[in-house]
Amino acid sequence: MEGQTPMSAPVLAAYSYCEAVTGQQARNFAYGIRLLPAEKRQAMSALYALSRRVDDIGDGTLAPEAKLARLDDTRALLDRVRKGAVDEDDTDPVAVALTDAARRFPIPLGGLDELIDGVLMDVRGDSYETWDDLKAYCRCVAGAIGRVSLGVFGTTPGAPGAERAAEYADTLGLALQLTNILRDVREDAGNGRTYLPSDDLAKFGCSAGFHSAAPAAGADFAGLVHFEVRRARALFAEGLRLLPMLDRRSGACVAAMAGIYRRLLDRIERDPEAVLRGRVSLPGHEKAYVAVRGLSGLDARQISRQTIRRRG
Repeated sequence: MEGQTPMSAPVLAAYSYCEAVTGQQARNFAYGIRLLPAEKRQAMSALYALSRRVDDIGDGTLAPEAKLARLDDTRALLDRVRKGAVDEDDTDPVAVALTDAARRFPIPLGGLDELIDGVLMDVRGDSYETWDDLKAYCRCVAGAIGRVSLGVFGTTPGAPGAERAAEYADTLGLALQLTNILRDVREDAGNGRTYLPSDDLAKFGCSAGFHSAAPAAGADFAGLVHFEVRRARALFAEGLRLLPMLDRRSGACVAAMAGIYRRLLDRIERDPEAVLRGRVSLPGHEKAYVAVRGLSGLDARQISRQTIRRRG
């Protein structure tokens, strides 16, 4: 339930900072949260700003020991937020905004601890043998964010199947993260990371990695990409069953973010080797179109009809 308490000047300033971070750094996320009412948009910006901080620690150039110390500090900050021990005049605007958001919405902050656990896997340089292994990582860095976000969105009272909303939010996070992994396969390889399961790489002759703009000799790179795209599409199909459970504007936010990533998948599927040549992205006008489509509720209505047919 959204709180009705007016915000003080320090809290408003903290949210403004988080919204600025989101607008500057969230290439796709920002298109969705613009569709939310003010309090939900502010809360989602606070969640993004904290998540961005954690991701930047993992992706940064600090030594592993320094990254571990920074992640420990962030976990300690989350403990302070949970205990309501962050004052409005605290010097960390993200902490101030997140504390206020947690007072206004039933946000499961443990999901942000899971995000830290996932980034610790990156710092350790973990690799993944099977999809189940990779899925555990994706649940930490993306599925957990879906569940945390659901605390802000809420579900419509009486929505059929709402008891599975957190499961669908988690699955949608997996779909988004797998799309990210496909999009960033060359960039990640340049940073010494390979996320796709080694079982899948071996199946398609791609175990040599992705360090050049063309597949290795004898590799069925297109086959690998199409295999992973099908997996991502199945995750989207399951996770998007969340949409009919959300109110119109929360559903529009989720539909816009998911729609952008599904279109990225379409582009990757049409030209698999594009991800080896550079980052695949959508132009701004196309993202805006997807956002407008989400606000229309068309995707939610289509999924609702499909769900009713399956039950029938």
